[in-house]
Amino acid sequence: MKPADIAAATPNKVAYVMAETGDVVTYAELEARANQAAHLFRSLGLKRGDHIALLLENHVSFFQICWAAQRAGLYYTAISWRLQQAEVEYIVNNCEAKVFITSHARAGVVEPLVATTPLVQGRYMLDGVIDGFSSFEAALESFAETPIDDECEGASMLYSSGTTGYPKGVKKPLMDVAYGDGEALNVMSALYGAQSDSIYLSPAPLYHAAPLGFTMSCLRNGVTVVVMAHFEAEFALQCIEDFKITHSQWVPTMFVRMLKLPEEVRLKYDVSSLQCAIHAAAPCPIPIKEAMIHWWGPVINEYYAGTEGNGFVQLNSQEWLAHKGSVGKPLNCEIHICDDEGHPVPAGESGTIYFSGGGEFEYYKDVEKTADSRHARGWSTLGDVGYLDEDGYVYLTDRKHFMIISGGVNIYPQEAENVLITHDKVVDVAVFGVPNAEFGEEVKAVVQLRDFSQASAMLEIELLDFCRDHLSHVKCPRSVDFREELPRHPTGKLYKRLLKDEYWATEK
Repeated sequence: MKPADIAAATPNKVAYVMAETGDVVTYAELEARANQAAHLFRSLGLKRGDHIALLLENHVSFFQICWAAQRAGLYYTAISWRLQQAEVEYIVNNCEAKVFITSHARAGVVEPLVATTPLVQGRYMLDGVIDGFSSFEAALESFAETPIDDECEGASMLYSSGTTGYPKGVKKPLMDVAYGDGEALNVMSALYGAQSDSIYLSPAPLYHAAPLGFTMSCLRNGVTVVVMAHFEAEFALQCIEDFKITHSQWVPTMFVRMLKLPEEVRLKYDVSSLQCAIHAAAPCPIPIKEAMIHWWGPVINEYYAGTEGNGFVQLNSQEWLAHKGSVGKPLNCEIHICDDEGHPVPAGESGTIYFSGGGEFEYYKDVEKTADSRHARGWSTLGDVGYLDEDGYVYLTDRKHFMIISGGVNIYPQEAENVLITHDKVVDVAVFGVPNAEFGEEVKAVVQLRDFSQASAMLEIELLDFCRDHLSHVKCPRSVDFREELPRHPTGKLYKRLLKDEYWATEK
């Protein structure tokens, strides 16, 4: 399906609503604005396979731009509005965007880019303009609200969040199908049962692969989407109650923050409308997921996949309760666990996780990174470490990049993170290796507390003891530092590299 079909059948049906402001866009309005934008792109000479880039907060016009590109056969690159000027410049130039669309709220970041992004042919701004940019709203006015003559399926081309290095563009082949036949985008309907009467809550930034992909899938199937400008724990619960949310998507840090609300706050909201709550992006500690299933019921669905689209692993609550800690079984691919020499290892033994049969991708303009992600047999990896159990369920151990080697012992910090996050005074935690003259590295924890005023040497000892009560001492931090906030991406990914760099820089 496509929004045009839904707009024709039910023009006044709400396509999406902005949770904080209450701004509503119907399917008819979405269709009209997307058509106008597609005509604008064609007027600028953009053809199938060309690129546009957008740097927007969760803006009311976000989906209109994406659907315009989707129906015009274009690649659209949504850029994190949290990035700095140099990072935005790199992505706009790297993806060879011919059109760049932003908002007045991003003016300070984008103003210098006028002189440093020479490939851009059209620069547009929403909610006002600055020198070098034209009004996107005004640009649309002269174009028809009917479809362009040569509609065809486009695709997103997103960049990794850069947790382990500079962002990498992930390019997948365009589907050679007519517009409206992009079945790959129908996961919400096919896998999670979303229907035209479903209401989907998106609490995350739309520039990230999962929120963008799932919301676009919802809109393809006539679902009403509720978009939060940013995640706030109690407001998310209020949205579930007020909008009678049936489907939603989360990351584990959101679960943690909702669970750590005072019980009287947490339990005053009616969440009984939830039929399916999807989570991914990072490993979820077992006690956290157990608590969520106890609270929301067996509606929690987990998946493991990457922006790369090379495979999809998933499981429901019942499966997880029988395989606690698993991220699921492969749905559209095969999983191979290999040692450092590339040899497959038996069930229960950890190694690099490789996918086969799930989809092709390349890191745009980076032959080396693309090659590094490939096994000799052509399989591909996201760089994660894990294992398979005897039933074929996948378990994540950690990112290979984050492994700590202390005195010759391999330590995966995710284990300690999963323990420490369950402490009632902890709201976020990062564990990583720091320099040690004798052992090469030692284990360090950096912790964000619910109440930073409680930070003390006594609390450090308490947290160290707490971890040692649950894990082998070699896997536990030797010290704890406290921070008011950790550098975490809104999608849930921790910028652990930034923390590590601080500690290792002092050794140089």
